[in-house]
Amino acid sequence: MTLLRDMRYPTPHELALAARALADEHPAEARLRQAGTSRAGQPLWLLSVGPVRAAATTPAQRNVLVVAGAHANEPVGGATALSLARRVLHDPAPRAGCGWHFLLCADPDGADLHRTPRPYSLLDYHRNFFRPPGPEQPEWAPSLLPPDRLPPETLALTALIDELRPVLQVSLHATDLGGSWVQLTRDIPGLAEPFGKSAAELRIPVENGASDAAGWPSPGPGIFVIPQPGSEAAGVFHPEDTRLSTWYHAHRYAGTTAIVEVPMWASDLVDDPAPHPDPRGALRMLAGRLSADAALVAGMRESFRPRPLPYEDPAAAPLLRAVDWTLALIPRIAAEWAGSGAPAEATAAYIASIDAFGRRLSLRAAAMLLRVLRVQGHPAAPGLDRLVTGWCEEFAARFQARWVPVATQVEHQARTVLAAYERLLAQRPQSTDSP
Repeated sequence: MTLLRDMRYPTPHELALAARALADEHPAEARLRQAGTSRAGQPLWLLSVGPVRAAATTPAQRNVLVVAGAHANEPVGGATALSLARRVLHDPAPRAGCGWHFLLCADPDGADLHRTPRPYSLLDYHRNFFRPPGPEQPEWAPSLLPPDRLPPETLALTALIDELRPVLQVSLHATDLGGSWVQLTRDIPGLAEPFGKSAAELRIPVENGASDAAGWPSPGPGIFVIPQPGSEAAGVFHPEDTRLSTWYHAHRYAGTTAIVEVPMWASDLVDDPAPHPDPRGALRMLAGRLSADAALVAGMRESFRPRPLPYEDPAAAPLLRAVDWTLALIPRIAAEWAGSGAPAEATAAYIASIDAFGRRLSLRAAAMLLRVLRVQGHPAAPGLDRLVTGWCEEFAARFQARWVPVATQVEHQARTVLAAYERLLAQRPQSTDSP
């Protein structure tokens, strides 16, 4: 397949227009409908391809739900969803007895705040960066909020899962810099082989030591099965009960969820299986750097508090909520690292992944704070601008970052989704899992 090299990330509005055109072109096989409304009143669009009936009411009727745009700063999912819809329309194999449903953007409000259609560098990507705090993320909100406070995006997503009862739910995610990996709520035997083959063909490193999957069962390189909540392997990155997330909502219907990550910028450092010479010492050093970097950002954030505009300015409020939530996470993470949280046999890839994770936490908080300070003409803005610029340059240089064209990101995600469905279907008749 020839990949287009100048492809860019579509906006939620562009996704809806393209999906409407696709549905109009294939009226007998594709349908576009509104599945809900965002907090700001934007429609949540669902593109469906395949059998007309929604629910899996007979063994011959299956559904796959693909969720894009759950994280505002990870825009590739929408493009992948459209690409998958076109593939399913033109290939009878995945359509046989199966309905494919694509939630084009789970958080259009957040996507509008993160404006990066075609970033040219990590600095360009962070100039208009936005990632909402955990309680405002559609998939993760149920793990952090009581049921009566869930955002409408979450309610729409869980309603879709209840309606479709998907045999497979796929959540399309991305990382700014690193490699590709897949998280599973249940193992899908055989997925590692096609996943690894796709990554190798497309020159995308496999993140075999992903920081937010530390210690998780791994049936193959880059494939991680989420452990039971409360186990030691759950680690510091997912301290809440993952069974309450929308990833696990599909388990009510014996479904499986796959979270497919792909990098915007690739780094071979996260694919290095060599043993690290001193992982615990490295982790303590990274903890110290994370705390020091966060303190710089927190100091600038505190200088902003006496002014009357933080949460009263509607433009600044979501950015500042995200800054404060990110900064509040860091002490717990740094304490875990400083307490020798790394296994003695950790690989170079694992330490590199931790290094990248720590850098992006402080950088994201600084970038979002800078957006607010710059608009308000705050005297701290120039200094913070220099800090963000320096951190972006150091991040890219340290990891020898190379841009992964959008079309390549889309191709790898699409291949992985189709492979997950094929492998799941192949082993499903022997499955003994219950809802």
